[in-house]
Amino acid sequence: MTLIARLRIILNDVEPMPMRHIEVPLKIRLDRLHEVIQAAMGWTDTHLYEFRVGDAGWGMPDPDGFYDGPMDAKKMTLEKLLDQTATRTIQYVYDFGDDWDHSIRIERVGEATQGVTYPRLLKAAGACPPEDVGGGLLR
Repeated sequence: MTLIARLRIILNDVEPMPMRHIEVPLKIRLDRLHEVIQAAMGWTDTHLYEFRVGDAGWGMPDPDGFYDGPMDAKKMTLEKLLDQTATRTIQYVYDFGDDWDHSIRIERVGEATQGVTYPRLLKAAGACPPEDVGGGLLR
């Protein structure tokens, strides 16, 4: 049995608020979830990112190990994250210069529908701003 998570993603502090509903396998690695979010939101995946829950973060660690940074997103799945943190909301930050802050809400976990390909976009509303426009200046 494959479990699927239905996620509601919103881009905070932008009006009108861009929102996406997607479904992904619960066992998806966070680096893959990043790619799905990039496609769903219309971002170009040209900047760093981080998933955050409380004081913990997952993204691309410093390859040289000089800086304390996020844990490796390739080593964490959505399923393990939910089990370890007991959260239903995850913060996703994309582009640390523009600081695009997203809230991801896990709305439901259920069985996959036979014959359906995942991940999949269920609903989209609103467009994200263009990249590299100084996100903090828009808020």
